[in-house]
Amino acid sequence: MSCVLIAEQHTPNPVPETRFFEGAAKNDCPAGRGAGIVADEMILPALRNLDAAPVEENGETFICLSDPEGYVEGQVSLSGPAFFVAACLDGTASVADIRKAFAEEFGAQITEETVHKVVDFLDKTGFLHSETFFALRTAARREFAGLDTRPAWLAGKSYPDEPAELREYLGHLLGTPHQAQGHGSAGSVRFLLAPHIDFCRGRSAYAAAYTRAEPRARLVFIFGVAHAGAEAPFVLTRKHFATPLGTVQTEVDVVERLAEVCHWDPFEWEIAHKTEHSIEFQAVLLAHLLGNRLEEVRIVPILCGPLGVEASPGDPAGSADPAGSADPAGSADPAGSADPGAVAGVADFLAACREEAQGGDVLVVAGADLAHVGRRFGDDLDVDEGVVRLVEARDREDLAFALKGDALGFYQSVMKDGNARKVCGVGCIYAALSTVDGTAGAGKLLHYGYAEDPAGGIVSFAGAAFPSSC
Repeated sequence: MSCVLIAEQHTPNPVPETRFFEGAAKNDCPAGRGAGIVADEMILPALRNLDAAPVEENGETFICLSDPEGYVEGQVSLSGPAFFVAACLDGTASVADIRKAFAEEFGAQITEETVHKVVDFLDKTGFLHSETFFALRTAARREFAGLDTRPAWLAGKSYPDEPAELREYLGHLLGTPHQAQGHGSAGSVRFLLAPHIDFCRGRSAYAAAYTRAEPRARLVFIFGVAHAGAEAPFVLTRKHFATPLGTVQTEVDVVERLAEVCHWDPFEWEIAHKTEHSIEFQAVLLAHLLGNRLEEVRIVPILCGPLGVEASPGDPAGSADPAGSADPAGSADPAGSADPGAVAGVADFLAACREEAQGGDVLVVAGADLAHVGRRFGDDLDVDEGVVRLVEARDREDLAFALKGDALGFYQSVMKDGNARKVCGVGCIYAALSTVDGTAGAGKLLHYGYAEDPAGGIVSFAGAAFPSSC
């Protein structure tokens, strides 16, 4: 998401300097370099890629910043003017540049001292690409690397952290488990497509998928999305996954064999697993469904990064009309003919996954959402019923390929308009479909829906089950 877009959308009147920044983010980083970091003519460090969302407080609009990579815990709130200063930190701006841009935007002057205060505050918080952050990142990666078990990052934040309360919560979420509802027996399910949006908003799709989960599975491949960013197509971890309902054990031997075929270091970006929810939510649901069998089952957690051919946020595709390509003839983006399997190492890795996932007691899960459309996600449009209908039409067009087990067809359908809808699960679903290639029958779409984002926009998702063809 572009921070600049948020600044442009929320530019309230300047507020007193004492309200320029509030809150405290928790970290153990060393103190920043103070005002020395912002000498008037020197280039200022760039703002990191942060989550930003507007919040209302006492009739005023603030921008809440948080770290999706989890290096900095907690949140900070900036006033509109302070956030404008932050958004100007692109790695090329000086104090003079920011003062000039501020005057043009607000018709008012900002002092050098105030710019210094905002930049120094962001630096000490760990929100800038500076020596402060680099030291913080090194320490965090070293700490995470030393853990045998990944803590449940979102327990107590997104779902209950007390076991009895969580069991009750998930019981209401899923209803009666293992109800086939006309789609074969639960024991025949080979592949599940489930969301990774929070449980509350995605409950219908989660229930549709997980009530068909394979109850006798001994091994579960879980493909998730590396939202925090990873410069590798797939990121592995040997760590087990803690949940309030018990620890979900990782099948380390399989992870090691997959690592051997990688053309890259699959553990270089392992820190991405620390805060990533797309696998955590699936692990929590599995722990709930498995109950007393939890110790008998192992998982293979795989985060999917860029496969080398997707458009990235900020690329021209990111400014494409997310709802303007419901007509297939209206799009001719070259990415629509791209084949991730042609990217060095991707085909080898997925072939290894396919080999390891053989057998009737192996379940494959893709924790993947679909479209992300609206101002919250950088689109210059308001989401209305017409946009929703067009997004759904394109989503269903993509899903038609997935339900046939056509991994490449699904990928190319999403990418033919440059992934204008920002389908975050495109690589994840492609990888999962490739893993079950030849061993899963046609899938059934059990639920399609979308949820509103409070900051403006929608996220779409689906639940689907694919029976075993073996």
